[in-house]
Amino acid sequence: MSTKKVDDFLAKLDHPLKKEMGVLRDIIMKVHPEITEDVKWGGPSFYYKGDIATFSPRVKDAVALVFHQAEGLNNNEVLESASKGKAYAKFKNMAEVEARSKGLQEVIEQWIKLMDK
Repeated sequence: MSTKKVDDFLAKLDHPLKKEMGVLRDIIMKVHPEITEDVKWGGPSFYYKGDIATFSPRVKDAVALVFHQAEGLNNNEVLESASKGKAYAKFKNMAEVEARSKGLQEVIEQWIKLMDK
């Protein structure tokens, strides 16, 4: 369920890819009814039995979604490995959001399966 806190954060956010961020938010929230969101670490964050990922609005040339604990997630066409067990999903425009939305859903589904073990 979307929250007013994240709605308010996004309403005030000055980001060139704000529309893309909103679409990605909707995609993530629709994967599973128990996914929740809040504002943490400077951006909208998503949870399911732990931190899934957080938008990093400081990155202006893409919508950057930081997966905090990416170990165990398949590094499909969406994820870029990073240090300390993290991974990033970056989307530079709406065409990339549309082309890779299925891959993002699969990553979120993988996270849920890992948390349900």
